[in-house]
Amino acid sequence: MNTSVDPDVLYRAERQAAVVRALEAALPPQALLWQAEDTTPYECDGLTAYRERPLAVALPETEQEVQAVLRICHEMEVPVVARGAGTGLSGGAMPHRLGITLSLARFNRILKLDPVSRTAVVQCGVRNLAISEAAGPYGLYYAPDPSSQIACTIGGNVAENSGGVHCLKYGLTLHNVLRVRGFTAAGEPVTFGSEALDAPGYDLLAAVVGSEGMLAVVMEVTVKLVPKPLLARCIMASFDDIRKAGDAVAAVIAAGIIPAGLEMMDKPMTAAVEDFVHAGYDLQAEAILLCESDGTPEEVEEEIGRMSEVLRSAGATAIAVSRDEAERLRFWSGRKNAFPASGRISPDYMCMDSTIPRRRLADILLAIQEMERKYGLRCANVFHAGDGNLHPLILFDANDADQLRRCERFGADILETSVAMGGTITGEHGVGVEKLNSMCVQFSVEEREQMLGVKRAFDGKGLLNPGKVIPTLNRCVEYGRVIVRGGQVPRPDLPRF
Repeated sequence: MNTSVDPDVLYRAERQAAVVRALEAALPPQALLWQAEDTTPYECDGLTAYRERPLAVALPETEQEVQAVLRICHEMEVPVVARGAGTGLSGGAMPHRLGITLSLARFNRILKLDPVSRTAVVQCGVRNLAISEAAGPYGLYYAPDPSSQIACTIGGNVAENSGGVHCLKYGLTLHNVLRVRGFTAAGEPVTFGSEALDAPGYDLLAAVVGSEGMLAVVMEVTVKLVPKPLLARCIMASFDDIRKAGDAVAAVIAAGIIPAGLEMMDKPMTAAVEDFVHAGYDLQAEAILLCESDGTPEEVEEEIGRMSEVLRSAGATAIAVSRDEAERLRFWSGRKNAFPASGRISPDYMCMDSTIPRRRLADILLAIQEMERKYGLRCANVFHAGDGNLHPLILFDANDADQLRRCERFGADILETSVAMGGTITGEHGVGVEKLNSMCVQFSVEEREQMLGVKRAFDGKGLLNPGKVIPTLNRCVEYGRVIVRGGQVPRPDLPRF
């Protein structure tokens, strides 16, 4: 009988033992997990199709402990994957099999809230919604509102540059953050931005926001707060044709109107969410638009009137305007619950996140319908229509290897088609591991090398969240795409992973 041990398994076990011994000297026993049954809950984020267990999970309670963990891992050249609430949808917090997961969930305090300067200083593990709840008594709130805001953390929002349904008017995380403080891979303190209007030296705040944990470990964030509007009302517009709905989005913006929110859902998605939350959606419509106006009562009345006129001219078959706050929240409840509603009708789903020019909304929806037939899978669509950020949810069963493979190719097809239409492969969910191959489609070898140059400047050993976001040249060749002078040379169709 062959009793030989797999060298890879043996190396991992030896490496794990060494890392655990080193971390035990820096962390209390309850702050270090390494047994398989303890680390399994950390093996993926919201993208559940891909999983990996880390060597260990560190759960520090103080910044000194975080710094000690980073210094130990830097000295031992151990990869580190920072993790917040694990709600990300691109595999950005998936562990490295020879690294540790650094959980920052215990850093969940709001350190300072200043209603005069309209700012809040919060630890990285504070939930997005908790900021608005704390600011509410002062008539303020934090504007970015991703659908996962009840659970997602501000540190994760910084990593992915999250937006939400109101990002069209109020911006993404980048536009609502003043300062970010944390540690480099080597455990050195670092600060990006300032609470003042400007910061000395290079302005690197925009580099770290959206960097997906590749440049630094975020510990503290200073965010902007904005006044709650006196009134908000929402239009629900029905369309009997997808192209009419897509053209209506462009028409609203072309009319010089910037709604507080402008969202689009297709018929399969409205059916799924209506059965779940009973938001009052028109189930006969091929697509619906949610268009919100906020401000003073006079401003809202005028803007609602203008938007209604534009929507009717664009072919809306029905228009309903929220009569009170309860109805407005009910309209939005469907959109906010699109992801859990999809989970009720399918064992698994993969949520894509590309961005296209607004004028191509109908084109991409029709293309996705063709892809449904091509790959034999259903897809429900919900969009941040105002800024062209798509969230197609491909429905599949991850226990079926063939369905997973078709889902991967379906997703890659959506991303490549988005790029061909003048868009990008991600809007707010990040690249993570999910879109690594699609980076080969959008960016040239030289562009990816420049990205790696920024990464090396912050993390010379490449220990923070390695193997994500920026693909190697070999990976791009294996995927079947090589970028040359702005064009693509097709290679044999190979699996993504």
